Amino acid sequence: MASSNAFLGGAKGRLLPAALVFRYFASALVFQALAWSALFFAAPALPGFAGGLGWPLAALHLVTLGVLVMTAIATSLQLLPVASRQALSPSHWPYDLVWAVFTVGVLALCTGMAMTLPILLLTGAILVTLALLLYLVLLVRNLRGARGMPLVIAHCWAAALSLLLLVGTGLSLASAYSAVSLLDRQSALTLHVTFGAYGFMGMLVMGFSYILVPMLALCDNPAQRWSNLSLTLASAALALALPTALGVLPVHWFALALGAGALAFMIHVALMLQCLRSGMRQGLGKSFVLVRLGWIGLAASFVVALAQACQAPAALPPGLLLVLLIGGLLTLLLGVLSRIVPFLAAMHASTGQRRPPTASSLTVQRALDLHFYSHLAALLLLLLALASDSVWLVRTSALLGLTGALAFGVFFATAWRRMTAPA
Repeated sequence: MASSNAFLGGAKGRLLPAALVFRYFASALVFQALAWSALFFAAPALPGFAGGLGWPLAALHLVTLGVLVMTAIATSLQLLPVASRQALSPSHWPYDLVWAVFTVGVLALCTGMAMTLPILLLTGAILVTLALLLYLVLLVRNLRGARGMPLVIAHCWAAALSLLLLVGTGLSLASAYSAVSLLDRQSALTLHVTFGAYGFMGMLVMGFSYILVPMLALCDNPAQRWSNLSLTLASAALALALPTALGVLPVHWFALALGAGALAFMIHVALMLQCLRSGMRQGLGKSFVLVRLGWIGLAASFVVALAQACQAPAALPPGLLLVLLIGGLLTLLLGVLSRIVPFLAAMHASTGQRRPPTASSLTVQRALDLHFYSHLAALLLLLLALASDSVWLVRTSALLGLTGALAFGVFFATAWRRMTAPA
């Protein structure tokens, strides 16, 4: 696999325009603030929430679609052309169209959920579907001609296939509220969560980690044998989960799929930790504390999912799996963003300058510190709220999360302002 040095050497010529990529990131930050605000209004209905339209479902999708998927689209469109050694299309209107349709679709979808308006919900779901299908076309077109980093490309292919199932099941679940049933609800829900969180987001996170972690830590790439084993186990887990969720295989096979997925993830995390320990750049700060905590949250989500699949007798709060899974992904992505936003800003700002700015000169550390403590406190209080069925703890968690989101917004806006300032 190509090294991170090769990635750096060829990166700049294949970067998307700064305004395009940062527009995606800015939208994700706005949706994060909206998600915490929606959680505040969802507080009375959150304890014991078991599904259905309302503010809890809207808050969940503001995070999953508005933050996680929006960030995943931007990151993949930025990094994949470099990893695949494929030149971008000279026309950027498809990327702008994906952003515009997806943003409007998420707003309509989540408003329909919050206000219990099935027609608006379905309209938003159709717009989101169209945007993600166009993004999928852009993704596959780049993957088909890939000439480098086969491990990253293989993860992206698995993510692309998972995205198809995410889109199809999401549209089925949304249409059910308008009395149009495309797939059994329980099967659609299981596939939606599995292939959305573990399939699409999980495979992208694992794949791009093989670029970003060696690049940021200045270390060699992990051993290919173990990386390939992790990929094989993760792919097998997804392949086994599909027929099990559809009822083709007995339900206990789903526990086997979760076990394979958990083992794949633990091998991946072990490789990343080894990379961080051996890297020339030590002390990556609070950003990689968030990354490590994100890994812990995702690992814990496998444990809870396995307990539920095996019907363990211990009573678990209904939303525990989602908080660990979505919270883990969100924490990991925010940790990575706090590193790559200044890095990308410095690369774009250096054009035409004799002395390009450093990433640290584009960073507001106090804003990142406030975000770090607020975000972690918010997730901790949310877990406590689920365990105690406390409305006021949910609202306190939402306010802390909103504080962290606004602080991260200050960090992002300052990086953009300093990047675009005259030399």
